[in-house]
Amino acid sequence: MSYYSIEDLYKIYLQHPQVQTDTRKLKTDDLYFALKGPHFNGNLFAVAALEAGASFAIVDEPIPNSSSFENKIIQVDNVLSTLQALAKHHRQQFQIPFIAITGSNGKTTTKELVSAVLSSHFITYTTQGNLNNHIGVPLTLLSIQSDAQMAVIEMGANHLYEIKSYCEYTLPNYGLINNCGKAHLEGFGSLEGVRKGKGELYDFIKAHHGILFLNADYDYLVQMSEGANTIISYGHEKGDLTGLAVSQIGMLRVNLTKGCNIDFVQTQLVGDYNLPNVLAAICIGLYFKVPEAKIKAAIENYTPNNSRSQLVKWNDNDVILDAYNANPSSMKVAIDNFANIPSTQKIICLGGMKELGADSMQEHQDLIDYLQKFEWKQVILVGGDFKGCSHPFLYFDQTEEAQKWLLEQQFQQHHILIKGSRGIQMEKIIS
Repeated sequence: MSYYSIEDLYKIYLQHPQVQTDTRKLKTDDLYFALKGPHFNGNLFAVAALEAGASFAIVDEPIPNSSSFENKIIQVDNVLSTLQALAKHHRQQFQIPFIAITGSNGKTTTKELVSAVLSSHFITYTTQGNLNNHIGVPLTLLSIQSDAQMAVIEMGANHLYEIKSYCEYTLPNYGLINNCGKAHLEGFGSLEGVRKGKGELYDFIKAHHGILFLNADYDYLVQMSEGANTIISYGHEKGDLTGLAVSQIGMLRVNLTKGCNIDFVQTQLVGDYNLPNVLAAICIGLYFKVPEAKIKAAIENYTPNNSRSQLVKWNDNDVILDAYNANPSSMKVAIDNFANIPSTQKIICLGGMKELGADSMQEHQDLIDYLQKFEWKQVILVGGDFKGCSHPFLYFDQTEEAQKWLLEQQFQQHHILIKGSRGIQMEKIIS
């Protein structure tokens, strides 16, 4: 085994720039980082990784039976912190915009739209999928190649000081918080805790004289942004760029009312709640002087996936599939949007919400009470703390049970909303 400094390790990385933490996804010549956690230990697979063709294995435990790979095993004090330090060293080689995006609802969609706009004009690297945690962020940084002109980094968090830690090695010079809602209350403790945690991005940008892209419709974000060196704003009513959501069945259309020469953008996203996400992408594109025709085309051509704001057909029904994640804030706006669809044939399927801590039961009951303000053809609740709530609706423990019931009804030409936390896997209802 060998011991290396970050500088030494970076020289190896430049020769083998593909990084992997999962031996099942390993390709020949990858660098293997043997991460470990409560339920796994990557050190145990170091030899297997090298046998599979990894160039080097970075470990933090002695590796038995490894004498034949002695020169390819690099032992460090902590693999995760080494991965993050290597990512920071790589980040420091760039003098380009690094745009960090966080928030409670819609940050992945915002990231995808921003990346689509910037990629139409610049060589842009961005977070793949939702690799937005303490492992995904450094892996994203290490995926950025020397030709990069832009980088868009999504940051997720479920407790205080998490965003702060990401900023310490991402070193963003631009930042955007799209909103702060009732998400991950178990970790943040309260809505105020959410704002403080997400606000760690603003704190870093302000301390380093960077630039904020601000949703000016939210007074709390305006207050949190005070003291920033430069603010570029957007919103429904306020901001340098403003736009309106046009209510209609189907996809969201945004009419631009101030700040650019684009008349409208016809998206492939469902729901008026995506208006701020679209405006953020337009705002950032304009700031970086992406031609307006490219901005419009990039957003109009963006197709959502992974059960995010998708409109799909299922058994001759129109289904809004927004089942990637859920919290009280995102649930409410999804219900409001669905309630505004002019149809009497509406079925709403909601899965339980995760990570709400001591408030979970009350938040589920509040959501049920809110549902009862509207007329629905049918309401189906699945799993989680919906089970212990008082309600007049259908309830199933598992998505498979809900799917079976729906199939038996043979509904046709209905509108169906499907939403729930990732752990409930509500998309299985129409699989």
